[in-house]
Amino acid sequence: MRNTSDNLTDAQSELYEWIKDYMRNFQHSPSIRQMMQAMGLKSPAPIQSRLKHLQEKGYIAWQGGKARTLQIVDEILEGVPIKGSVAAGGLIETYQDVQENLDITDVLKKKDVFALMVNGDSMIDACIADGDMVLMEPIKDSYSLKNGTIVSAMVPGLGTTLKYFVKKQDKIFLEAANLAYEPIELNLDEVIFQGKLLAVWRKI
Repeated sequence: MRNTSDNLTDAQSELYEWIKDYMRNFQHSPSIRQMMQAMGLKSPAPIQSRLKHLQEKGYIAWQGGKARTLQIVDEILEGVPIKGSVAAGGLIETYQDVQENLDITDVLKKKDVFALMVNGDSMIDACIADGDMVLMEPIKDSYSLKNGTIVSAMVPGLGTTLKYFVKKQDKIFLEAANLAYEPIELNLDEVIFQGKLLAVWRKI
């Protein structure tokens, strides 16, 4: 578990700790109204702002405007038992005696990790489907990006998209993992890179 004092404001930390306690007690996420009452607020706007920052910093995963979809990222991803291996080709004997946990807290310890909900099927051939949650690491230097990196890129006037990054000479191409979508060709100064892919979370 991370120390929530590391990069949260007092207000964000207070809400985060309250949400965790609530979800442990009731096994579901609270409503915006319940959060407002707990924080002593009369407007939903401060709650939504704090939730947005908690999501951007990688503490929670939620679909904007839908409080009941809220999940605590640490509690989703920490300590998942590894039960062995499974074949994706021919059948193999299941190996049962594995005494390990799948712990990806190192991923979440990266500074300013944030989560995004995927909308659409343009990355389906990269095993990223509509409704998946992707964990992203901020990009400090776009010039250091390697071809083939999956990035979240904001194109002013067009919106934000999740695509492969490809640089050819002085042009940037945002390429889908779906043949139904054409590459988006841009100049480097026409795009803002928000983050690069760390992990994909899918709730079945």
